[in-house]
Amino acid sequence: MGSGKTRWKLSFHRSTFLRKHLTIPTEFLCPISRSLMADPVIVSSGHTFERNCVNACKSLCFTPVLHDGSAPDFSAVIPNLALRSAILNWCESSLLESPAPIDFLSAEKLVRALMDSQSRGTEKHSDCEVLKEFSESRTSSEEESAVAPASGPTTPLTRRPACYSSSSSSCDLEALHANSLDEDEFVAKLKSSLVFEQEESVISLRKVTRTREETRVHLCTPRILAALRPLIVSRYAAVQVNAAAALVNLSLENRNKVKIVRSGIVPPLIDVLKGGSPESQDHAAGALFSLALDNQNKTAIGVLGALPPLLHSLRSESERTRHDAVLALYHLSLVQSNRDKLVKLGSVQALIAMVKSGHMTTRILLVLCNLAASPEGRAAMLDGGAVECFTSILKREELDSDSITTRESCVTALYGLSHGGLRFKGLAKEAGAEEILMKVEANGSERSREKARRILEVLRQKDEEDEEVDWEELLNSEDDSSQRV
Repeated sequence: MGSGKTRWKLSFHRSTFLRKHLTIPTEFLCPISRSLMADPVIVSSGHTFERNCVNACKSLCFTPVLHDGSAPDFSAVIPNLALRSAILNWCESSLLESPAPIDFLSAEKLVRALMDSQSRGTEKHSDCEVLKEFSESRTSSEEESAVAPASGPTTPLTRRPACYSSSSSSCDLEALHANSLDEDEFVAKLKSSLVFEQEESVISLRKVTRTREETRVHLCTPRILAALRPLIVSRYAAVQVNAAAALVNLSLENRNKVKIVRSGIVPPLIDVLKGGSPESQDHAAGALFSLALDNQNKTAIGVLGALPPLLHSLRSESERTRHDAVLALYHLSLVQSNRDKLVKLGSVQALIAMVKSGHMTTRILLVLCNLAASPEGRAAMLDGGAVECFTSILKREELDSDSITTRESCVTALYGLSHGGLRFKGLAKEAGAEEILMKVEANGSERSREKARRILEVLRQKDEEDEEVDWEELLNSEDDSSQRV
């Protein structure tokens, strides 16, 4: 017989005896699932929940009413490490297994049931039934996933909430409700001093303008834009994100683009792009890209200071931010005044460096093609080694479908630089551009062949002129004339 005490590890959810005789501290239970928390998080309102219950509520656009009548604010989520440690210590001392995190699908099922129960006004009775059903359904899933991830799915601040891209019944109902609101109701809610009303209003505006073109036009009024403007820079993440996303939706309608820029909403978008939450920056870049599609807006957006933060966003960790930022820069650089600003900002050197590193090469080349069309841009690109850079890309790129756009952009940029006179000719010869351009002329796409032919004409024309000039005779004649003077 062993001398030490035997410690039995018992599963909390499978031990009916312990469930009946152990008193679990209330603060260890999630207010939504009513079960022991494995991954507790604190939300903005100070409440603590199981992480995936919060994710499910946000995914379903649902704010539960707690037993004390309060409504939690899910705009920010922070891990409650102290409580998690306390729960683990309590399980250890009570000879219980540590609880496993609730998987997202189970949490979503529970939240949907709570939504139904609260809408029927029978919350207390339904919660008991839901808890029983949920606990039974969790037993088998916990046995299968003993090493379930503690972090849960990506938080809403780093991805699009599912309710904005799916067609769940709850979100459809909310969108229909938002569609029934008139301008006065939207303005009143957007201007409310209560944060939860602001959040509800921007979520409703975002949803109702997502697919309904006529609604985008109807709700893009000076009053709504004026009320929406300060919410784009709200210190509450959920308000900020949904306000910026709603603006993106409004900007998709061509008739709204000029109206939005004239409402003074571009400066807040720039502020968000500089220091907003990651998802808000995604939407801010998308809004600026959308607004830049209208020719009447291009100069104004550049004057208002959007170019520097857009350039900075090219190195964002978010692929969506980078994508929309470079497309915004492409459309903005179609205007000469913005080309000049980009050159003065030192963008040419930065953009060429990004091309050399293979960072969004094809899209960056589109911006450089625009810059090559201006004298200032050409000079900066010739100084920055653009000829050698583009020629090197043409040399190493294969003639396959994936590289056709890149090759065409390189040839187009070189064609713009070919207007740079003798300096371009010297740099092109040094880089060996003529040989590779001859190959492009023979085997490239139709657009590439035409531009390559024109560049070669420029190079060869200059060669013939050089052969006709007797440089020694010209220098001697200049010396004689200077002596006669």
